[in-house]
Amino acid sequence: MNQIPTAGYGPEEAAMRAYLRDGEQRAMALGNRGPIRFTADGAVHPEILEAYWRCGFYVFEGVLKPDELADIEADLHAILDRLPVEKGAAVDAKGRPALDVGLTAPTLFWAKPLGDPFGGTSLAGGRHPVKMYEPQAAADAPKEVVYLILGSLQFSEAALRVYGHPRLLAVAAAVNGEDFVPFNEALFIKEPGRGASVAWHQDGVTHWNSPDWDQGSHGFNFMAQLYGCTPANGVWVVPGSHKSGKADIRAMVAAAGSERLPDAVPIVCKPGDVAITNRQAVHGSFANTSPDWRVTVNFGFHRRRSVLGVQGGGLHNAPVVYDAGRIRQRARMIGYGIDARRQRFPDETPYVYKPQAGETYRWDAEAKAGIRDYNLLDLSI
Repeated sequence: MNQIPTAGYGPEEAAMRAYLRDGEQRAMALGNRGPIRFTADGAVHPEILEAYWRCGFYVFEGVLKPDELADIEADLHAILDRLPVEKGAAVDAKGRPALDVGLTAPTLFWAKPLGDPFGGTSLAGGRHPVKMYEPQAAADAPKEVVYLILGSLQFSEAALRVYGHPRLLAVAAAVNGEDFVPFNEALFIKEPGRGASVAWHQDGVTHWNSPDWDQGSHGFNFMAQLYGCTPANGVWVVPGSHKSGKADIRAMVAAAGSERLPDAVPIVCKPGDVAITNRQAVHGSFANTSPDWRVTVNFGFHRRRSVLGVQGGGLHNAPVVYDAGRIRQRARMIGYGIDARRQRFPDETPYVYKPQAGETYRWDAEAKAGIRDYNLLDLSI
């Protein structure tokens, strides 16, 4: 069992400790974890797809090896070192231009330590209707911390290489079709004793009332774990909730008597594991009162038919109709990711992304300079 935090929840400490422990036991009994496996003809193993569609998430074990994790960690330290000295500042702690200076797209998201910045607000379309419990942070904690970084591929070549991972892209094709398209990318940072919660929600704003809505309409996210994740600092999911349409989360919390939804389970990972999570599943995370870091390299994909000709919207960009040109321009990050990975891991067989057949994408200094603010083109549905 993972270490369970006991501080910060006052009279609810014992109940929270039991909830985390019991949730982990239920998660491990679902049968939705293991290495990425393929059949003899190279297809993602059908047992993996069955478990993913049954539960709404799957944990791929041991995807990222130690050398790749070391690359990610080095980039993480460089990113943390370049964060603004405080929210709105133009310089970092060493007086250099901060990470987000000169960028237009939304990049850095701040929260008070152990806070819940979205719950019970109208932010993100009001899809976080109930506020999570906010434990008391230490007296010496900063006023606000960065807990989410969008457009992360422009800040981390190691993250870009994960984005081009051939086995993960094969999974994306198995779930969303060979013409799958990007969504967005992020770094989630859950600092020990400071990491913010993310209130229960379902992602997606576009297709809930569409006549052809189904369990995969709003795509999925990969969540690659640098340090692993525990019940105390990881994402929790209500298994199967991706199949049932728009959930009444306020009623679910009211019936439970607290934000501890009784059917939810945690995504538990070791370093290098990568979870895939359906965006339509009810999911969220608690404030990180534990002593453990969680750093998640997050990136998502959609079905092409869920995006092409659709008016997008949501947190990531203004509502516009996505045409083939925009999709192609945004998908260049897949080509760059594949080539960046080829350069770092030449013994791997690179993934062949069918929509870019006959095109050449070279990851070099010119390409790196050209992706600033690339997330202005995110395909948010």
